[in-house]
Amino acid sequence: MSNVFTRMVDSIESDIHEFMDKKEEQNPMQALNQYLRQSEKEAEKVRKLVERQQRLKDEFTRERQLADDMAEKRKHQVKIAEQAGETELAAYAEKEYQEYIQRAERLTYSQVEAMRQHESLEKKYEEMNHKLKDMRLKRMELMGRENVARARHQISQLSDESADKPYSRFGEMERYIEELEYKVNGDYYHHTLDSKIAQLEKQLNDTEKPVGDNEKMI
Repeated sequence: MSNVFTRMVDSIESDIHEFMDKKEEQNPMQALNQYLRQSEKEAEKVRKLVERQQRLKDEFTRERQLADDMAEKRKHQVKIAEQAGETELAAYAEKEYQEYIQRAERLTYSQVEAMRQHESLEKKYEEMNHKLKDMRLKRMELMGRENVARARHQISQLSDESADKPYSRFGEMERYIEELEYKVNGDYYHHTLDSKIAQLEKQLNDTEKPVGDNEKMI
């Protein structure tokens, strides 16, 4: 039985390696995420095997205890039958006693073997969990480095003023605003100048206006 579970775990590990070989041509981060998801699924399979082995171990323990109890019961019955002079009944009880003794011995071996297998599977499962945790941490580290690299790339593109880059467009906008301001200011001063000249001209005309006939008579 130990070999069966070992082969199952080895098969799971083989599937993981085969999965990675198929993914190595893809985007590295995407392949890593898929590998982790696959590894988590395989770890879940191992967890179920561990739980199943635990149930088998408990079942062996219960059956062995039952066999021990029945052997003890039949042993007592043999004594009662012999004391009562029931030879045939005592022989039957003795036969039953021997069968339960043999069964208890076999179940004891199976129980010990199941316990050993369960411990082995638990260790493998814990190792897989530690590897998964390490890989998750490594993925977080790689994601952080990838984010920084992408941010620096974007910053370098934004900061590059050569060729037709965003900063050249800011320069075009500044020139446009300056031209617009110049035009608006020119129109304003032109309008103000015309108004002031017209007002001054009117004042001069009023000052130089000739005296009327009525004023001469006075």
